[in-house]
Amino acid sequence: MSPALTKEHIQAIAVLGFNAYEQGRSEEARSLFHGLTTLDDNAYYGYAGLGAMALRDGDLRSAIEQLEKAAQRNPEDATVQANLGEALLRSARFEEAAKHFRRALELDPNGRDSGATRARAILEGMEVVVRDLSAGQK
Repeated sequence: MSPALTKEHIQAIAVLGFNAYEQGRSEEARSLFHGLTTLDDNAYYGYAGLGAMALRDGDLRSAIEQLEKAAQRNPEDATVQANLGEALLRSARFEEAAKHFRRALELDPNGRDSGATRARAILEGMEVVVRDLSAGQK
């Protein structure tokens, strides 16, 4: 019987998955992320990776499902919050999207996380649209 995987092992597998994802090796990344969810249902990395892949592929239902699981397991990840916000926005769930974009900004007050930076830009765009619509109704 093999010993249980440590947190460090789980993180190493997650890094391999995200590297494969960034290098366009989608099937390898998907396999690694699925493996993570099987190995440790409480680790959010697998759900975050599967959600990011689903978002990229335009599978919004799956993206929301996976990213909500990731956010439940680690509500402190700004990129997960931003990705969930984007999936919700693209699903026309505007209020929920704005909530997750704002959470991403709260988690990254220094503007270092690329997901939070994307959330900031999208949220600012949403605010401009709302302002323009409100001005047009007056």
